[in-house]
Parts: sequence; C-alpha cells; structure tokens
Amino acid sequence: MSTMKVPFYGHARQYHDIRSEIDEAIRAVLESESYVMGPTLERFEAELAAYFGMKFAVGLNSGTDALWLTFLALGLKPGDQVITTANTFFATAEAIWIAGGKPVFVDSDRRTNNIDAAKIASAITPRTVGIVPVHLYGQCADMNAVSAVAREHHLWVVEDNAQAIDAQGAGFREGELSDAVATSFIVQKNLGTYGDGGAVLTNREDITTELRRLRNHGSLRRSVHTFGFNSRLDDIHAGILSVKLKHIRRWSDRRRAIAARYSAGLRGSSLKLPCELPGYRHVFHLYVVEHPKRDHLDKFLRGAGVDVKMHYPIAIHQQAGYPWGKPADLKPSVPNSELNAAECLSLPMFPELRDDEVDYVIEKIIAWDTEFGRS
Repeated sequence: MSTMKVPFYGHARQYHDIRSEIDEAIRAVLESESYVMGPTLERFEAELAAYFGMKFAVGLNSGTDALWLTFLALGLKPGDQVITTANTFFATAEAIWIAGGKPVFVDSDRRTNNIDAAKIASAITPRTVGIVPVHLYGQCADMNAVSAVAREHHLWVVEDNAQAIDAQGAGFREGELSDAVATSFIVQKNLGTYGDGGAVLTNREDITTELRRLRNHGSLRRSVHTFGFNSRLDDIHAGILSVKLKHIRRWSDRRRAIAARYSAGLRGSSLKLPCELPGYRHVFHLYVVEHPKRDHLDKFLRGAGVDVKMHYPIAIHQQAGYPWGKPADLKPSVPNSELNAAECLSLPMFPELRDDEVDYVIEKIIAWDTEFGRS
C-alpha cells in the first residue's frame, strides 16, 4: 500500500456532505434578523431535550460554561469539594475551581479509563457536595454505581458529557441518573458547531431557571437584572446544530463501525485497545490506544502520514495550572490516571474517515508493533 495522508479531523468533509442543509440553516437565521436568544435557539433547545428524553435544555456559549454555571445553579460555595477524575480535559476541574469549589480526584478504572465508582465513597468528606463523572472518549461512566453513592451521601451529580452525545449505559440513558448533563459543541465534538458552544440538559426546573438567568446577565425579563454573565448560544450555532442533530445517530454508528474495524485489525498486537462494556453504547469520540512506547509510536505514525494526537498526556493534577489546596493536596493517589496519561494515543476517528484510510493506519501500527512494540 502506498504512502497515504490520514487526517485526524474531517470537519470539511462533513460540511461538504451536508452543505446544502447547513447553508440553508445559516441563511434562514441571517434573514430572520434574530441572532441572539431567538427562535432558532429556542427550537434547538427543544429538539435537544427531546433527543435526550429530558424536560429542559439550556444553550450556552461553551462546555466549560455549561459546567461552571451548573455548579453555581446548584449552589456550590467556596470551600465545597467536588469529586471528579484526573484524566480528562482540564476544563472539567477548572470549572469547579471557577465556581469556587475544590476538585477532589478519584482514580480511573483501568479497563475503561472512566472514574472508578468503587473508589468514590472513600474520597467523600463532610465538605463534599457533588460528583462529576466524565463520559471519557465516548463511553458512559458507571452511572448506576455513581448515582447509588450520591444518593447514599446526599450529593448532587453532574455528568460531563462533552465526548459522549448519543452514548448509552447498561440500562440507563444519559441524564437519567443525575441532576444535570453538561455538554460541549466545540467543532471537534461528535455534535459540533463551527466554533464553540455548549448546553445543559436537566429535568429540574429550578436548575433550568437559574441557568437561563445566569447566561443572560442575570435577566429573565428585559431590563430587569440580578447578578449574571454573558453565556448565550448564538442562533447561527443553534441552527447549525439543529441540522447536525438529525445526523448524529448515523454518525455515531459510523464511528462504531470504524472502531470495530480498528479493533479487529489491531487485535493480538501489544497495544491496549479500547474496552466497550457489555450493554453499553460507546460512540467513540476518540479511539484511544495505549502503549509504554507511546512517544515512539506517535513519531512513527506521523512519519507515515498518519495524524495522531494525545488525549490527555498530562493528568490534571500534574498541570502547571493546577492551583488548588496545600502542597500535600497536589499529589492524589491516581496511578491508573497517570498511566493512562503516559501511554495514551488517539487514532484518526471521524464519521467520514474511509475504510482504506483506517486499513492504512492499522497496517502501519502492525508494522511498528512487529519491529518495535514487542521488544
């Protein structure tokens, strides 16, 4: 097989696939002369809530805002502790910090890299108020176990669903076992706009009302303001997302097919491959392999024309920007999260990726594994 360039993202390919729908949605918003907090946003919020099977959706300007404004809506106070995971994007913990709380890290399950629910109870203190499980890479955390711990200790739960729209767990849907679901629409997400955006899904009217107030300068009625911010999902983004929402199941199924092709081709190699738990629907926002020689494999694949990336090679508590607590608090015991950070490598994964491109990636990895991976 000749040398091939395999991209990591397929944003332009996806746009060309549904170009007429996207262009029409943008044109309709432009001609409506209603670009902020308009009917297109209202319609998309209703569509999104219906897709999740939930009562309310609130559009915001980023996934980060979706998290921290939800924490504020839940009454998070300075000094409150929130349990989450260390091997995720920095914003998960950053949002807790911005809202005034302190993230407390629990180690990940080595099989899935999601939070290990069995370790949550031992991290709870009198100052713990909530849990933020992350549905990492596109597979739901064990929400049955997480919600059981939360109920026992009277804690709220907010799901970080930035990577897992359209995923399902074993006997549960996203949002069914929590107080709210925060998600992101930045362009590289499974459901992404051409820029940034976010939303919160919830069945709680009190959270919904508070989020709508907080996102709009503390206002629920024109010219009447309390304390708030400017965090509104613009109508053009809402129109684009409304179009894309109609395709999300097809795109998720294609991601799953690509993942199955990767797994079949790489089975028997020395790489640790993704694990899909029985009864779960993994939507593969990322297809992440792990290997002790990750950096060597990364260089090899890039040299072969394969664009690969790392999610996330520095655990949150090891980041230079990690600001919380006394020095003794800065080294939580999370060996699985640290191992995941040291060995993770994300292969190209987007719905428009061709089978021949997937096969080329597999061929190059097997060649590397034969020569370098097993030694």
